[in-house]
Amino acid sequence: MSRLFHLLARPLATAETPGAFLFGLRVMAADGTVLDVPDTPANAKVFGYPGSPKGTRAAFPKIRLVLLVEAGTHLIVDALMCPYYIGERVRVKKLLRSVTSGMLLMWDRGLHSYNMVQATQKQGCHFLGRVPANVKFVPEQILDDGSYLAWIYPDGKSKKKGCTKILLRVIEYTIDSEAEQKTYRLITSLLDPQLYPATVLAREYHQRWEVENTIDELKTHLNGRKTPIRSLNSREVVQEVYGWLLGHWAVRSLMFQAAQQAGISPLRLGFTGTLKVIRAAIPEFQNTPTEQLPFFGHG
Repeated sequence: MSRLFHLLARPLATAETPGAFLFGLRVMAADGTVLDVPDTPANAKVFGYPGSPKGTRAAFPKIRLVLLVEAGTHLIVDALMCPYYIGERVRVKKLLRSVTSGMLLMWDRGLHSYNMVQATQKQGCHFLGRVPANVKFVPEQILDDGSYLAWIYPDGKSKKKGCTKILLRVIEYTIDSEAEQKTYRLITSLLDPQLYPATVLAREYHQRWEVENTIDELKTHLNGRKTPIRSLNSREVVQEVYGWLLGHWAVRSLMFQAAQQAGISPLRLGFTGTLKVIRAAIPEFQNTPTEQLPFFGHG
């Protein structure tokens, strides 16, 4: 197995610190995606179809998949499947079972809610999330770096009734490009601007996109078939998706170990290149006596 680690790490043998931590916090990202499943009555009954114009029907039923990913390694830490009609925001909250103190959880605006903020804090986990444009905050205190403290309420009625509120910090910034100016608003539980500068949080928030890259690895590169899921009933669909998740974890775990041996960041290793190395090594492992394999040997 050490030979395989060497093959994976050899092209990038330069020292680099893995980018899995920010202010000493392990950076995690949550997001969701959907997968087409074969159009059978059994799959349609369990998973359902997406919306379509009146008088038409979508070509395939879809299964929804939500993921919790470590940004610095692309390792999928937790995952849940559900029918299409159950929204991402509902299912992602279930993933909070796997976050702990010492972590910083990032999410996009589609996952924003008071319940998400509250549930994350109950786990002892810090958060850094984007909020939609229609969500408004009233500044309570303007901080030295231009960010400000504000309260978040369960809803408008709760605000008037004086129900439970949570103090958070709001960071607003604009990214200029040739095409447009794009304004972002982030909320975070990291309230101290001296310890957690707004410019650093704004820059590092874009690590959240690592979860999008992980989804691409899972859906596009790991499988590579035109028809990703082949199972004709729901039970086997779930088993097949879990098989994918385990396969991705095995590849990324191997990449992490190889990167550690080479003293580089796991993100310096290419996922598709790693797959080629592993596939090329399969015949060698098939001809290796079982007792010499790390997973099966006694040593």
